[in-house]
Amino acid sequence: MRSWLTVVLMALLAVTLAKSSCEAGPTVTVGSSVAVAQRVSVERIDHSAWDTLLQKHVDARGFVDYSAWKSSASDQQALDGYLRHLSSASLSGQSSREARLAFWINAYNAATMKGILREYPTSSIRNHTAKVFGYNIWKDLVLPVEGRNYSLEQIEHEVLRKMGEPRIHFAIVCASIGCPRLLNRAYTASELDQQLSVNAKAFFADRSKFAYDANRRTMQLSQVLNWFAEDFGANQAEQLRAISPYLPDAASQQLARSGSVSISYLDYDWGLNDRAKLRSAARK
Repeated sequence: MRSWLTVVLMALLAVTLAKSSCEAGPTVTVGSSVAVAQRVSVERIDHSAWDTLLQKHVDARGFVDYSAWKSSASDQQALDGYLRHLSSASLSGQSSREARLAFWINAYNAATMKGILREYPTSSIRNHTAKVFGYNIWKDLVLPVEGRNYSLEQIEHEVLRKMGEPRIHFAIVCASIGCPRLLNRAYTASELDQQLSVNAKAFFADRSKFAYDANRRTMQLSQVLNWFAEDFGANQAEQLRAISPYLPDAASQQLARSGSVSISYLDYDWGLNDRAKLRSAARK
């Protein structure tokens, strides 16, 4: 009996694995493979094309005009060209930490925009993140760099988070309203520190991502600070010290005086950061 059951279970496992292989999402490559001889130092990667696209299609709040972007063949081609340019980067050698951070932040955001534009119209990136079978944008959309395919998950968790700069969590954007705003300028090595600080302050100035009650001494934080708490410090006190410079003045001053607040976390809005939503709401 036990032998028969084992045979049945093995057969079911084989069918499941075969189905998984057949139904797994196809790899979607953005950018291109670039021969070693054609690669250039990350310091020489030009982010100006990305900067132009962001200024044209992203507003000051980080909302994207996906409809206009998708309808413009030239702007879609410009994005494709920029992603191919990113694939030409060589990250070895004497490149600065700032250049590498700016490169990978821009790469994450540009690849995400390409992934959403492929699916648009859509209401959320979560519509394209199959858990078991089918395409998962975070795993199956890849950007070749130095002969390796980097998924969005790998860029975030294996590259950026390991660089020891927690403010990346206020810069990389998964095309959702709950994300930090998509800065409508490209990140650059020379301006990186200022850009990260500006976007961190904008993040905490947004009442949907941070709320503070002085009388009750409570703070409500974005789920981003919950999911990635360890990147900001080993305990709550360290984490609060890390974000304190970017909080609204009243909250920052309260922390400086007492350092003791009660923390809870806000709901996360996975809705698409689409300017069409704002236009629709304005008409109502």
